[in-house]
Amino acid sequence: MKKFITLALIIAGIAGSANIVQAQKIGYLSADEIIVLMPEAAKVDTQLNEYQQSLYLNAQSKQSELNDAVAKFYKDSATMTASLKEVKRKDLQTKVQEMSGEEQRIQNLFEQKRQELSLPIQRKLQAAIQEVAKESGYSYIFPREALLVMPPADDIGSLVRKKLGLKEPASRTPAPIKK
Repeated sequence: MKKFITLALIIAGIAGSANIVQAQKIGYLSADEIIVLMPEAAKVDTQLNEYQQSLYLNAQSKQSELNDAVAKFYKDSATMTASLKEVKRKDLQTKVQEMSGEEQRIQNLFEQKRQELSLPIQRKLQAAIQEVAKESGYSYIFPREALLVMPPADDIGSLVRKKLGLKEPASRTPAPIKK
């Protein structure tokens, strides 16, 4: 009798757990597709392009200065003393080493700027997703890119776009599969 009661309680627990899982709504969306439609994203892209150009122009200016310094060194080295040549050579070597890390420095600065400028957009999108999930009763929202199988009815992208006041993108109908 004890085994029967224990078994009945276990089955009731499993059945109750299954009902809880089934009661939770799960949705998904592509955040990247929504961000592209946001007007703020176009402004960020413009700012990032301008920033990247200024970084590269600055690097080109530094490279030009270095090239000029090297040319001047070779031109004037015949009239320099050995100790002055050594000092100038070490100074040029230091500048060359600095320039060799310039590309990585530019990439780091650019990535920092991208994160800084993208953060408000990501926060705005996250707030809209939270509101839609709460209003529509979704317990979980996943990125569409992480899912292999997904029912079209659970795509909340249009709800989030509507919440943000964005236009729906042109429909993307998949090409028919040829047999």
